[in-house]
Amino acid sequence: MMKIKTIILTSILSMTSLFSINLMAQQVIAHRGYWNTSGSAQNSIAALMKADSIGVYGSEVDIWLSSDGVPVVNHDATVTIDGNKVSVQESPLNVLRNAKLGNGEVMPTFEEYLNAFEKCKTVKLIVEFKTHKTAEQENLLVEKVLEMVKNRGLQNKVEYISFGLNVVNKIRELDKKALTYYLNGDLAPEGINTIGASGIDYHYNVFYKQPLWVKSAHNLGQKVNVWTVNKPEDIQKMIDLKVDYITTDEPLLVSDMIKK
Repeated sequence: MMKIKTIILTSILSMTSLFSINLMAQQVIAHRGYWNTSGSAQNSIAALMKADSIGVYGSEVDIWLSSDGVPVVNHDATVTIDGNKVSVQESPLNVLRNAKLGNGEVMPTFEEYLNAFEKCKTVKLIVEFKTHKTAEQENLLVEKVLEMVKNRGLQNKVEYISFGLNVVNKIRELDKKALTYYLNGDLAPEGINTIGASGIDYHYNVFYKQPLWVKSAHNLGQKVNVWTVNKPEDIQKMIDLKVDYITTDEPLLVSDMIKK
């Protein structure tokens, strides 16, 4: 009888432990790194290192292909140099290097970003491939980036996101094990299964309109990320919907709210 009670108690404790793990499974991704703090700037190397220092799950970064074929880090399609806006994808690296970030850093190449990332302790890198004017540019960028990540043995530490189906398909073609999420918000979880992506990564307004997509995605074995959630009421709503990841400009706030 004592042995049976012990087995039952062990089972209950195991189930309780699993339940607790599920409750704590929600994670924070720092949008363009942890930039909303002293000495940092969006998509800067400092933002990456600061994201690692606060213990969030991931640090998101945006990448483009320069006109001479170099992967570079920047969010917008244009960058201001000497008062003039220039297209990132239509400019060579030597021109783009004249662009300065808000904290004084020079616009980094993705190789420089990976050099810094290798020094990070726990944070994962969430790479957003920006959509380009041609599929050829996108394909070349994907090929270069995945090769760089593979050569450094970082495949398990880097995840990918994109608004472009061409990009998602190209990543899946080159590395079926890579965690890849679709951003555009126009595909239901069943459609995500069709393209073979790892899950959905949609703006929070999508989930206000389609809250059942979270459960549907989970039932299909997909992960759910939501962006860019900064207001407490929206953060709480996404927590209540049980999304897996919350991408935010306020990583400390979201972390605190998840713990409550």
